[in-house]
Amino acid sequence: MKKIKWGILGLGKIAGKFATALKDVEGAELYAVASRSQTKAENFAKEHSATKSFSSYETMLADEGLDVVYIATPHVFHYEHTLLCIDHKKAVLCEKPFAINKEQVEKMIAKAKKENVFLMEAMWTQFLPHFKYVIDLIESEKYGKIKNLKADFGFPAPVDLDKRLYNKNLGGGSLLDIGIYPVFMALSAMGVPENIEANAQFSETGIDIDCDMVFEYKNGVKAELGSSIIKQTPTAAVIEFEKATLTLHTRFHEPTNITIQTPKGEETKEFKVDSNGYNFEAEHVQKMLHEGKTESTEMSFKKSLQLIDLLDKVRTKIGLEY
Repeated sequence: MKKIKWGILGLGKIAGKFATALKDVEGAELYAVASRSQTKAENFAKEHSATKSFSSYETMLADEGLDVVYIATPHVFHYEHTLLCIDHKKAVLCEKPFAINKEQVEKMIAKAKKENVFLMEAMWTQFLPHFKYVIDLIESEKYGKIKNLKADFGFPAPVDLDKRLYNKNLGGGSLLDIGIYPVFMALSAMGVPENIEANAQFSETGIDIDCDMVFEYKNGVKAELGSSIIKQTPTAAVIEFEKATLTLHTRFHEPTNITIQTPKGEETKEFKVDSNGYNFEAEHVQKMLHEGKTESTEMSFKKSLQLIDLLDKVRTKIGLEY
């Protein structure tokens, strides 16, 4: 089977994690990396054994050997860089959030469809073994229907008003950066809510530093969600079923263990992963490319549109505009 030659556009911390994971993906080659800084590109290429390094995104994308690009630039550039990749007929795996709002996501998807180019949001949690197990449990209704869901993601980030996380012009704030994970958990487990309530605390730079959300569903079922960059939270997901309570342990969006409590007792299931977990989404992308797909069968356009729509609605509720 043909080797898939990957490029990475934007060489920050998450790009390093992805490059590390790519080494564990059969049939993958880190072919090229690009940064606006030549030195950064060269150092990253050396550290992660990339074949080529570029100080221009356009020059990397013009390379005919490149098959697919992982976009790891700040949120506000996802739209621009995705369209740039599609213009060069390169398949795209774009970091979450897919873009800064639903309008941009709709245009990205339309462009990918028009050019017949593969495009997927890099919501890596979707492909992790423990998460897939939980979704299977929910869909099978083994423990009945969901009565309540709680999920949060919070940590005290260093206060640096010059860094991306506090920079409104770069899409900073807790919601798009980490709040997306509790929102994704609720969407995956319970679907689109009938109503959303939300409130937030803001920094002097105008970004949300703490956000509480409640998604309301039929029959009074709720998802209580939260994100914060000013306090440590359990960063867990707890799903209360009719016949059991299921806990995705701390940093639930990463490879982790699951505890199931029933009237008969408690059981913890371990999901051993010999990597940082980013390899699973890369393997899926390669499978899609080998099958000639232009849309993921798991992280579909529909799901990405639902996700960004929920984030937009939360932003409207808390009064956050980019």
